[in-house]
Formats: sequence, C-alpha cells, structure tokens
Amino acid sequence: MMEWETVIGLEVHVQLLTQSKLFSGAAAQYGAEPNTQACAVDLALPGVLPVMNREAVRMATKLGLAIGAVVSPRSVFARKNYFYPDLPKGYQISQYELPVVQKGTLRIEVDGQEKIVGVTRAHLEEDAGKSLHEDFHGLTGIDLNRAGTPLLEIVSEPDMRSSKEAVAYLKKLHSLVTYLEICDGNMQEGSFRCDANVSVRPKGQKEFGTRAEIKNVNSFRFVEKAIEFEVERQIELLEGGGKVVQETRLYDSVKNETRSMRGKEEAHDYRYFPDPDLLPLVIEASFIEETRKTLPELPDAKAERFQQQYKLSAYDAGVLTATRAMADYYEQVVRDSGADPKIAANWVAVELSGLLNSENKEIGASPVSAPLMAGLLKRLADNTISGKIAKDVLAAMWAGEGDADTVIAKKGLKQITDSGAIEKAVDEVIASNPKQLEQYRAGKEALFGFFVGAVMKATQGKANPAQVNDLLKKKLAG
Repeated sequence: MMEWETVIGLEVHVQLLTQSKLFSGAAAQYGAEPNTQACAVDLALPGVLPVMNREAVRMATKLGLAIGAVVSPRSVFARKNYFYPDLPKGYQISQYELPVVQKGTLRIEVDGQEKIVGVTRAHLEEDAGKSLHEDFHGLTGIDLNRAGTPLLEIVSEPDMRSSKEAVAYLKKLHSLVTYLEICDGNMQEGSFRCDANVSVRPKGQKEFGTRAEIKNVNSFRFVEKAIEFEVERQIELLEGGGKVVQETRLYDSVKNETRSMRGKEEAHDYRYFPDPDLLPLVIEASFIEETRKTLPELPDAKAERFQQQYKLSAYDAGVLTATRAMADYYEQVVRDSGADPKIAANWVAVELSGLLNSENKEIGASPVSAPLMAGLLKRLADNTISGKIAKDVLAAMWAGEGDADTVIAKKGLKQITDSGAIEKAVDEVIASNPKQLEQYRAGKEALFGFFVGAVMKATQGKANPAQVNDLLKKKLAG
C-alpha cells in the first residue's frame, strides 16, 4: 500500500486595525450600514489618487520584526487585475514581486514536538467589497464598505505536514497578531481568514503533488476538517488512477466537504503590473527601529518568563499566554491576590476557562473580572472557604451574585475552622458508625474516605478538610 505525505502551505489574510482604509481617509470599522464607508478613492473614480496609510506600514513592520523577517527598505505596489462584481475598479492594489516583509519564521509545537515553519512573505493589499446573496432573492447585493480595507497577506512555506500542524501555525499567528495589536483576530467577522494550499505526494518523493486551494476558511476547527477531507479526497483520487486538478475549492461546513469553485489562477492570469499612481514604498531604518521599540513582550518570551517567574509547567504557561488578554488577567490575579502562582494558574486556566468555554466567551467578556477572581483566591488562602466551596462561590460570581465576600456571607458558606466544632462532628460520626470503625481498624483503610465524607456532610461541606483529615487520623487510630 502506498504511503502518502501531506504538504500544506497557508495564506492568511489579516485585517489591520487602522482607523481608515489603506489608500483613503474613509473609515474602516466593521458593521456600518452598507455603502456608507466607501469613498471615491476606494472605487477608483476618475481623477482620484491613492495615498498610503502610514499606520498600516507600521503594523506590517511590527509583524516583520516579530517573526524575525526582513522588512524591505523598498517595496512596490502592483495592480492585480480581475473582474468581480464587488471590485468595481476591476483591479486590487496589492504587492507582487517586492513585498514589504520577506523570509521570517514561526515556531510551533505539536504533540510535544517543536517545528519551525517558514514565512515566505507578508504583503500589504486592499480588500475588495462584499457580495451579498441572502436577502436579494435571485439577485446579488453589493456592499462596498470593505473595499480598500487594509490587509496583510501572510504566506507560509509549504512546511506543514498535517492538519494539526496547520492549526497550530494558525493559532500561533493569531496569537501573535493580537499580541501586536495589529488585528482584532475576529474570525467570524473575517478579520483573520485563511486559504489552505493542500497537496499529497508519495512518502520520500521530493517533488510536490498538484495542490488545491481551499478558500476563506474562518475557524480553526473548520481549517482542520477541510484539510483532512481534502487530503482523503486527493488520496482516493490518486489511488483510483485519477489526477488531482489544480483548482480553487470551497469548504462546506454543513456537509463537511470541499467542492470545486473555479480553476486555480496563476500570477500571469492577474496581469500584475506596478501601480502607476503609487510611488515605491520606502521604509527607513529609523522607522524600523522606532517600531521595534514599541513591540510588546511576545507570546514565546512571555511563556518562558511565566515558567521561570511563576514556576509554571510549559503547558500551563502556554495556555495562560495564548492570548495577551489571558496573560494580563492571570498576572493581575497573582498580583492582587498574593496567591501561590500555581494555584492561581489552576483557577484561571482550568476553572475559569471551563466556564468561558461552556458559553463560548473570550476572557475579555468574563463576568468574573481579575479583581473578583483575586478576591476569591484570598478567601481560599485564608481558609475562609475550602477548594470545593470556592467552586460554588465562583459559579455564583459568574451568575452575577456579587464578589466572593458577598456570596460567602449571603449563602453562609464560611468554612468551619473552629477545632472544637470539627472535633465534635468527628466524634459524632465515629460514634454513629461502629461497624465501619471496626472494619477500618481491622485494616480496611479505604474506609477513611467514608469517614471524611460523613464529616463533610454533617458540616454541610464547611469543615476545613485538612483539619478533618488530621483529626480523623488520630481518632480512628484509637
């Protein structure tokens, strides 16, 4: 049986967080009424000239520096010619031969294995408008608000060999552009979207197979599924004696399949030529150095620091630094609570993340803010509540019932630490279970858990577990 190897390269369109378009002063905000944010420049009406957005250049430079790439001192804008109803001027201003960023790398980790993925280039280009079909009954509506919005197209080398690696690369890139604050990373709104180039070849073969491009996939899960389907499709086709056709395909998430959209265009199909209205983009060394000074602590460096400073595992540090917002939240919790960093990591990365995932929320939308979480951990540290009760308190805080102190007081959840009260409960439990006591003393030590549970039940879960354990050990030993 033939063994096949998958080859994947990704093209990611990152919408830059500028206030205005790439070549005009029109607003670039999402969600405005159709056709209210397109101006004469975006539509290339006669007599208008594009003017470069300096902020977009700064953002492209930030990315270049963050991936260790060359920021080109001179790059050129070209016209990419094609006809689409949502591209009224008949061309898109992009970069072709001389992009603004070249030859960087991104480090990913899959199943404990590190891998370096090459980034071929990142180039600036304007977005097209949007064709709308849902509300027009057999017609197409055109919204030109998006026309001219600044994009950075980031093109990887074909270095990935599985859908898992592709997703790891995407997540890493997503984390990076949000850390750099050059993109909001909103995949539902199309701010971060991906085209996947997928091919297969016999294992050991150096030449690449024929690739298919899967267009505009807008979630990590769908990228993984689309690639897996496409790999299977191509292998089945080749093993059945067929040929893979180079084409653009669309992923249907409902049917979980890719289907042919159109023949794959090559560069010559677009008749690229330098835009006569735009001078070459010249980036001076001083601009690059100024930009370098504005770079934040990047995800890899932050994860490394978390391991050293807070003595966290590589896994916990990775989870907590996956987004800048999560990392900032965690550090504020540790700072405000004075809690053990490992305990704080568990409450943020496991307990809080579980609640966030259950409601598909980002950390920025958490009903439990960092100060509120810090308040909860203070009460855990000073033995006001046990770990078990703390989970109930967190659930109540999540439901909007107030801070930890309010919830504890309102629900009467304060932990019993009075040794006299705990001893009384222990004595009563032992006295009412003579049979189990006899069995325990005869060597059935597993019954210890039974006694702990009985004491906790008798105290409505409020007794300090450590004190209960200590007292029981002494008393059961006789």
